[in-house]
Amino acid sequence: MGEFTVHRVRFFHYMPSGICAMAFNRRTERLAVARTDGSVELYSRTDHFFQEKVVPGRQQRSIQALCWVGKRLFGAGLSGEIAEFDLDNLRLKFSQDAYGGPIWSIVCNPQGTHLAAGCEDGTVKLFEILEDQIRFERNMGGQKGRIISLAWHSSGTKIAAGMIDMIKVFDLDSGNAVQRLLVERGSRMQQSQECVVWSVLFLSDIIVSGDSAGKVKMWDVNTGTLIKNHQVTEWDVLTLSVSQDETSLFAGTSEGTVVQFQLLDVVLGQEEKEWVRTRTFKNHTHDVIALAEADTVIISGGMDTQLVVRPLLDKLDFKSRDSSLLKILFPQRSLVSCAKKAGLLLFQYPTHLELWRLGDTEGHGPPGCILPVSRNPEKLLHLKIKGEDHVCCSAVAPCGEWIAYSTTSGIRLYRLQRDNKNVSITKVPKLPKVLRHAHQLCFSPDSSHLYGTTSSAVHVVALTSAGCKFEHSLKPKSGSTHPVRLLAVSSDGKFLASANSNSEIHIYNMHKLKAHCTVPVYRSGVSAMGIHPETNNLVIVHADHQIFEFSIEQMQYTDWSRRVQKEGLHHVWLERDTPVINVTFNPQNPNHVILHDSYMFCIIDQSLPLPDRKSQFHNQLTLKSLPEAERLKHSHAFKECKLYQPLLCVDMLENQSLVVVERPLLDITTNLPAPVRQKKFAT
Repeated sequence: MGEFTVHRVRFFHYMPSGICAMAFNRRTERLAVARTDGSVELYSRTDHFFQEKVVPGRQQRSIQALCWVGKRLFGAGLSGEIAEFDLDNLRLKFSQDAYGGPIWSIVCNPQGTHLAAGCEDGTVKLFEILEDQIRFERNMGGQKGRIISLAWHSSGTKIAAGMIDMIKVFDLDSGNAVQRLLVERGSRMQQSQECVVWSVLFLSDIIVSGDSAGKVKMWDVNTGTLIKNHQVTEWDVLTLSVSQDETSLFAGTSEGTVVQFQLLDVVLGQEEKEWVRTRTFKNHTHDVIALAEADTVIISGGMDTQLVVRPLLDKLDFKSRDSSLLKILFPQRSLVSCAKKAGLLLFQYPTHLELWRLGDTEGHGPPGCILPVSRNPEKLLHLKIKGEDHVCCSAVAPCGEWIAYSTTSGIRLYRLQRDNKNVSITKVPKLPKVLRHAHQLCFSPDSSHLYGTTSSAVHVVALTSAGCKFEHSLKPKSGSTHPVRLLAVSSDGKFLASANSNSEIHIYNMHKLKAHCTVPVYRSGVSAMGIHPETNNLVIVHADHQIFEFSIEQMQYTDWSRRVQKEGLHHVWLERDTPVINVTFNPQNPNHVILHDSYMFCIIDQSLPLPDRKSQFHNQLTLKSLPEAERLKHSHAFKECKLYQPLLCVDMLENQSLVVVERPLLDITTNLPAPVRQKKFAT
């Protein structure tokens, strides 16, 4: 792998937010996930749940429910507003007050023409969905007690509303409640304690409810009588989800479990069926607040911040990558920006930025030893973000003299002056109007230009000691409006590559300020890319772990890339769970390409043969334990290192040292609130 001086950084105190709502779109195969910080993430089901887009959060935004209407995504929360998210510009499209207090649930009718919102004032409010907005139509109900959960019948004529101690069924034609189902309180609950119906489902012939008494109840739609009562937990059943064919039901509890029910024959060969509890999954440590069923998998999320995708093995015909359990904890994008010339790191938090100077050492020693620190790392700057919008992207210039960040409301650019002890910062006034906000920001290698993206366009801004000046806007010839997800600049500043959320890669000539070429579109999303400092070849890694190398000068794939596609990559590499999030290069060896995901970093030596299917895909710790002759026998191009994990950033500095930013899982779990106490053994 080569020898590096490694900076092990553990002072980036990144803390993921809990999951509070989910919605799966069966038409587009997209999963929307809302977190407690107000952000919304979009994952592609067909691309192994690759995180395609992120709508930044906001301090006062509280999302309690998400709902898809075609390709449009709506959300609502305790602010009392219903909002639509602009998935092209990654911001709010509009928001409308429902005038019913906090909103606990929103659902769309099967026809996709109306939204129903359950409000704090005890009303169900109907909104007509128009082309660019929604319009209030009427109220239903008006009783005391908030509406906690809603479900629309497949006919579109009735709505079930979960409340405190009861479920009401509303008829849409009359607007009145036609059924009133009383929910009994649990044995552990006092008579004065309310029973909250946290979730409700409206199936073809039954209503299913989950409540704070820990019960999943089945009710007859026609008579309103209780058919079945399942005591799932001693605590709360917080969420329910049902399969599309209504034969499988899932319940999420505050104990961190997901319980599955299936509609099975009472007697084999007869038509009579009954809901039977079949499986219990324990993949969470805290409350399971959101569930979504997507054909062959059940997706769950909650306060432990993990998105868990569990395959339903009875629905899979053969073993594949889709049959493995998937846990998504870390963002599939970089939150760390590295000033390679100055030895600085910029950490992006939702509401502030931190600039750190790396430590130094004068010691030397054998590989694997810990060198004495001659200068400790130092926090140079704590930059608090003004306003309520959270940071969506940030960057520090390679020279360490410029910092830029963007929210959905604007971009800020700062000039830094540093000496040995003091740091001063000056805001650059009057930024170009075209830079209203940005999805991605990066600086040129010589720190003379700032590149920012809005939607699919890349804007070029020249930086001088006097301020900044807008130069040009680069737009793809295809006319695509998909937001730019990644930017990569060549070390000579001649070329810039941009990858959008539709897997399109556009390359621009920055000397001529015009489009140079496009890379053939691949079916999987672009998770990371980088331009080689000597050859100007673009190395691209996709969410399915396929690797391509594209010659920008010759506008075609390189011989190495064609060899990779012809021989194929090793199955151990292709079956990994987490996508690569960064590509960098080793200045000491031009054949080395450095990649990393959340749990390993890998050096690909392009001068060595690719591993064949029979090769052992050893990591470096395993190889080191083998005899030298055996080690040479297993040598191939891919060299993995799993010594540092989990990883938020791996990058090379100009002094040829390696920066590894780690975030131990224990540091995250200790900051979570205490889970529900469960009795174990004799405790």
